[in-house]
Amino acid sequence: NPDHRIISNASCTTNCLAPISKVLNDAFGIEYGVINTIHAYTNDQRLADVPHSDWRRSRAAAENIIPTTTGAARAVGKVLPELAGKLDGIAMRVPVADGSVVDSVFQLKKSVTVDKINEVVLKASQTSGLERILEYSTLPVVSTDIIGNPHSSIFDAPFTRVIEGNFVKTLNWYDNEWGYSNRVVDLIGLLGAFD
Repeated sequence: NPDHRIISNASCTTNCLAPISKVLNDAFGIEYGVINTIHAYTNDQRLADVPHSDWRRSRAAAENIIPTTTGAARAVGKVLPELAGKLDGIAMRVPVADGSVVDSVFQLKKSVTVDKINEVVLKASQTSGLERILEYSTLPVVSTDIIGNPHSSIFDAPFTRVIEGNFVKTLNWYDNEWGYSNRVVDLIGLLGAFD
């Protein structure tokens, strides 16, 4: 829209959550979902207990697991309007410098199996447009393994869970610095195409 003068690349967590949400919603429909991002501490946190407007974030980042808020789930509703109001979430800031994971729980409209979820995500990760964004992994990764990975969302296939056919849990890893930076470069490339 030529009238738009402000753009957003959203957050690293939104960039991780959006691909898996889109893939599952397109394939099976999402009734609702709740996410927990287990997130590396960030530069707005303190290294020692000091004042902060958020009491929990005033605590030492490198010594605590800190529950806090995230706007990522709501932001996905702006990117994928069909999910507006259907997702919510929290964040747990943990004492690692980089490497985060989104733990998502979805109630789906259709009945699925672990194999079906994994198959759909694998196929999506190989499609044009998502192959640079969504990676499918069967490796036993931990947070340091994904540092430097340019994908926004690294699907951890061994951790897919399904209960009663349509209650689903997924794990998606992301380098909250490098993965996000790659999406900023993509956005700059898109902007460069405009006059």
